[in-house]
Amino acid sequence: MFALVDCNNFYVSCERVFNPLLINKPVVVLSNNDGCIIARSNEAKALNIPMGAPFHTYRDFINAHKVKVYSSNYPLYGDMSNRVMASLSEFNPNLEVYSIDEAFLKFDQNGNTNIDHDILRIKDSILKWTGIPVSIGIGPTKTLAKIANTLAKKNNYHGIFDLSSKIKQDEILKDVNVENIWGISRRWGSKLRMIGIGNALQLRDSSPRRIRQYLSVVVERIVYELRGVVCLDINEILPKKNIMCSRSFANTISDKSILRQSVIEYAIRACEKMRNQNTRAQSVYIFLKTNKFNKGRQHNEGIVLGLSTPCSDTAQILRLVTTAVDAIYKSGYLYQKAGIMLLDLIPATTNQGDFFQNTNSSASDKRMHIIDSLNKKFGPGTISNGSLRSRNNKEWSGKRHYLSPRYTTQWDELPHVM
Repeated sequence: MFALVDCNNFYVSCERVFNPLLINKPVVVLSNNDGCIIARSNEAKALNIPMGAPFHTYRDFINAHKVKVYSSNYPLYGDMSNRVMASLSEFNPNLEVYSIDEAFLKFDQNGNTNIDHDILRIKDSILKWTGIPVSIGIGPTKTLAKIANTLAKKNNYHGIFDLSSKIKQDEILKDVNVENIWGISRRWGSKLRMIGIGNALQLRDSSPRRIRQYLSVVVERIVYELRGVVCLDINEILPKKNIMCSRSFANTISDKSILRQSVIEYAIRACEKMRNQNTRAQSVYIFLKTNKFNKGRQHNEGIVLGLSTPCSDTAQILRLVTTAVDAIYKSGYLYQKAGIMLLDLIPATTNQGDFFQNTNSSASDKRMHIIDSLNKKFGPGTISNGSLRSRNNKEWSGKRHYLSPRYTTQWDELPHVM
């Protein structure tokens, strides 16, 4: 049996932990550069403020309805996520972190286990220990647990919904649109509707072999998951094939050295993510962009540089960054955005030797492991590449006009008790 634990309106809930005056008030959290609305409290949803809406188009509406606005505070959210996940692991070691605010728990069914009692205790304890409210969906597979979690968020279910009963599955699945099933894209949903499959119950009762031939093995696997057959082990996480890190700047930048610094920082972050999922890049893509909404000269250019051997060493990739920025930069343009994408990622255990050069990466891997461990223990940027300037001098930083304090990760921003 699986349980999907999902933090309710996570970013908003993190802000409320340290500012209780926000409870029962409409609150929204903005994306990087204060661009779009990426999190809403239930009160903000009731005002019909849409997810992903550009902030500037709703500014007057938000002010008129006294909606509280916050910039994304990722150090705070990341630390609160770690606290929630650490708390969950106290109850169940079979934990798979799915995202910053979601995790799967796996329970072994036996006569001595009262799952309903355990789930209620987990829900209450997470709220007590961290201040974050959660909803929990229960099902015999991850796909069914995901559907159950969606229902758990509704008021009449009080944050817990159990979809383990076959009778209840028949009742619920007929009301779940096929596009709303975890893992089904809009394109796949359109194709399924073309053959008369419009809801989860119809997909469950379809022929797995026919679905595989018509779409893919992934959708075939979803058919079996809807039938209660586990097709994905809890520890089997599929790594990303590409990793991108990019930002829009608060102000346009024309200085090449500053642009280079921005891409260097993005590359460092991307490399950390790549090593975290135990993969290596085979090529990198670096780009610079001007603001397409501004009148005047435009310059949008990128370049792909290949690596002779798959690499996860930040220093080697940063050398490509310097070469790339020198190649694509043009003076006289005001750039609004820059970024990097690590391409064609493969497992770190896949090593293709080269007859003409030494491809042994053990020394590099050991160095990167030490750097990552220190940064994880003492905070991001504790150990960094020498080509990166002081993190306190970021001309490329985005807009964060509504940023709350980093209550849990910065000594001088700890809450004050009067």
